[in-house]
Amino acid sequence: MEKFTKLTGVAAPMPLVNIDTDMIIPKQFLKTIKRSGLGANLFDEMRFNLDGTEIADFVLNKPAYRRAEIIVAGENFGCGSSREHAPWALLDFGIRAVIATSFADIFYNNCFKNGILPIVMPEDVVNALMEDAQRGANARITVDLEEQTVTASDGQTYPFEVDAFKRHCMMNGLDDIGLTMEKAASIDSYEAKASTLRPWV
Repeated sequence: MEKFTKLTGVAAPMPLVNIDTDMIIPKQFLKTIKRSGLGANLFDEMRFNLDGTEIADFVLNKPAYRRAEIIVAGENFGCGSSREHAPWALLDFGIRAVIATSFADIFYNNCFKNGILPIVMPEDVVNALMEDAQRGANARITVDLEEQTVTASDGQTYPFEVDAFKRHCMMNGLDDIGLTMEKAASIDSYEAKASTLRPWV
């Protein structure tokens, strides 16, 4: 998993509540177990017409936001089914952080396991960042996980809180496998000892 320490990028404003996982990546794209390629279908039913042409007024289709790395959204982001494909699709598109007033619990935890930083902030702060993001590609937002701050394009800084363990994992690029591999020496030692004590196993 890629480390997350500090990110400065374009933020796409999505002033919607209850953006669910089926909106993020519709069910017909869940046939794969690969994490790559899903970005092409991120928000598919919102981004594309039935004939595959782009819906021009959808935020991620606008020139200013095609390379967005941050999403600013309303409450209850990631609700619905618990599909891990949702953070996979966001990450494959290039989204590294989502700022909202609240998140669905399973989606929230899946983000951390896949290198996306979900940031919970008060409604007034989200509204201010939403307004900032609406200025387009020149309004770049900085997310600093070490300092636990979000800085708007006008220099206004807003603090946020994140669980210390999740923060450690994100900053060091540790998913569940990475955490296990940190104990590789202890695991090898145990296996060697077990093999000596129980050679028949």
